[in-house]
Amino acid sequence: MAYIYPAPGDTVGGPQVTLNLKVSGDTDGLDLPALQDVTVNAANDVFTWTQLDAASKKQIATTATNSLSMNLVLDQDTFFGATAAGEEAQTQGVFGLSTSKNKIEFELYMGDTDTGGAGKTLTGTGYITGLAPTVSADAPVWVSPITITVDSDYTVS
Repeated sequence: MAYIYPAPGDTVGGPQVTLNLKVSGDTDGLDLPALQDVTVNAANDVFTWTQLDAASKKQIATTATNSLSMNLVLDQDTFFGATAAGEEAQTQGVFGLSTSKNKIEFELYMGDTDTGGAGKTLTGTGYITGLAPTVSADAPVWVSPITITVDSDYTVS
C-alpha cells in the first residue's frame, strides 16, 4: 500500500500538491503557489421517493456536483495577474479569471506517495468562485478561499 503523502516540504523527495489553471489556448497556465489546504468534492445527488408498497424510502444516485475548494495565501501577481505579456491566465490572475467568468481548465497534482512513487492528477474544467480575501492582526497576510465549480467529470491520470 502506498499512501498519498502531500506533506509540507520535500519529505519524500518529489513534488507535492500543485494546482495549475489555464484558459483555452494557454500552454503553461498559472501555477497557484502557497496553497494552505485543498478539498476535492465529488458528491452525487440522490433522488428520493416513497411508494405505497414499501416501508422504506427508495433512492437512486443522479448527477454529481463536483468542486475544488482551497485557501490560498495571496501573491500579488497570482491573484491580480502579471502586467507583462503572457498567457491569459497569467495576465488576468485568479481575480480576473473569476470576475470575467472565464471557463478554466485545471490540473491538481495530489502529491507523491509515501514510498516516493508518482501520484495522481485530477483534471477538469470549471469556473472560479467564492473569492473572499481577508487579513487580520493574527494573520497579517491576505488569505482567500477559492472554489472551482467543476462543470464536468473529473479525469484521473
